[in-house]
Amino acid sequence: MTGLGAGDAGPTGDLQVLVDEPGPDSIPVQVREGLFSHRLFLTSAEPRRGPRSGAAERGARGRVRGRSRAGVVRRQTQECKEYIEAGEKYLDCQDRQLTTVMQGWPEDIHHLLLARNKIQVLRTNMFSQFTQLKSLDLQQNHISMVEDGAFGGLSQLTTLLLQHNRLKTATEEVLLPLPRLTYLRLYDNPWICHCSLDSLIRTLQVPSNRNLGNYAKCAEPEALRGQKLRKLDVDSLCAADKRADRKPGGGDAGLPRITPSKVNTEATSMCHTYMFPKPRLDCSNKDLNNIPSELPSDIDKMDLSRNTIKHLRPKQFLLSKDLKLLNLSSNSLHHLDTAAFAGLLHLRELDLSNNSLHYFKYGVLEDLYFLRKLSLENNPWVCDYNIHYLIYWLKHHPSVFYTGLICSEPREFRGWRVEEYVKTYNGECPKDKRTGGTDTGQGGTDNNAQEGAGETGEAPSENLRQPQKEKKPKKFEIIRLS
Repeated sequence: MTGLGAGDAGPTGDLQVLVDEPGPDSIPVQVREGLFSHRLFLTSAEPRRGPRSGAAERGARGRVRGRSRAGVVRRQTQECKEYIEAGEKYLDCQDRQLTTVMQGWPEDIHHLLLARNKIQVLRTNMFSQFTQLKSLDLQQNHISMVEDGAFGGLSQLTTLLLQHNRLKTATEEVLLPLPRLTYLRLYDNPWICHCSLDSLIRTLQVPSNRNLGNYAKCAEPEALRGQKLRKLDVDSLCAADKRADRKPGGGDAGLPRITPSKVNTEATSMCHTYMFPKPRLDCSNKDLNNIPSELPSDIDKMDLSRNTIKHLRPKQFLLSKDLKLLNLSSNSLHHLDTAAFAGLLHLRELDLSNNSLHYFKYGVLEDLYFLRKLSLENNPWVCDYNIHYLIYWLKHHPSVFYTGLICSEPREFRGWRVEEYVKTYNGECPKDKRTGGTDTGQGGTDNNAQEGAGETGEAPSENLRQPQKEKKPKKFEIIRLS
């Protein structure tokens, strides 16, 4: 065997080893593992049956084919982003126009992100090589069918996101390989609520599965449109299907006709849910004019910016008890009800910038015990008595960092910091200065008398001061509270 030395490389930069063609009685060439650190490209070791030039051509073709396959694998891996966070490995393959799982992906990943691709069918054992997988994000694809064994081998999976797809039916067999499944998102799929969906619905309705299939709703038949899968009466559903089959024409003839009522657009159909690195609901720039109904309860961050929301009503965030960041910037907010933020006990950041707020009603901020940042820029704050509650609350919560409190009205205070305006409001009234014997709470009566004397240029005589010293104590004392 002849070849290049350990330090020699071919024209492509890869180490090449040239092997002499063996005779008919020769054994195949073996290369000891660890001999070189470079990739070795070996020519065929078959017995020579023709001219040497033909064998050389076959070897060359083999090397080209091998190098091409390796390049494809490398390109596929490069398309995805692999990173480690909190000791767990992520493979981010979002927005890659993928139609299936590619070969060559690392198999020891814990989180696989495949959102916003073009996957249509989930085949049996499609993810079976990822045995350590804990979460699988397949939202916003074109998935219309999931084979029963699609999630085979994923015994460690806890989170499965299938929202915003084209699923119409499925069975509980799909979920059987997932004993640790805790979070399952199925909403914004056109579910056909016939008896064929029976087993899946029953699985979702098990009390211990409280985070499986929340917000998923029927799209068909018309009589059940908009109803949640978790709240359907499955027995009556199958009975209705049987009655419909017996009716002439079949279809929905056996079901009562219900006119669907118009409801507010919900977060589950308009917004996007992201679970990585933390649960987040993105409802920004969706033309919303109200807070969406049925907000998810396990969200860490919520973005409602760049909409046209005008009014926050009581308890609209009551179920979002884990929320830590709420962005309501760039809306048209002008009114916040007293219990608008009720339930947000763990909220740390609140962004209300770029709205139309004039003041806060008394009690609006009382539930925000752990708030640390409050953004208030670009609001037309009106500096009158109504603004005092906000300053009072901030004064008693010194750990809150806030920005943007500048007076817009009235004209004489425009451009003032709201805190400075409140200080002048609580200053000494002109009436108190004129009445020297009145206790203002800002200083003693003798000082007021001396100030009045200074204005007239005359020193107070004993005859003027004596009656005040001999004045009988008042039964009631009036103190003005700042």
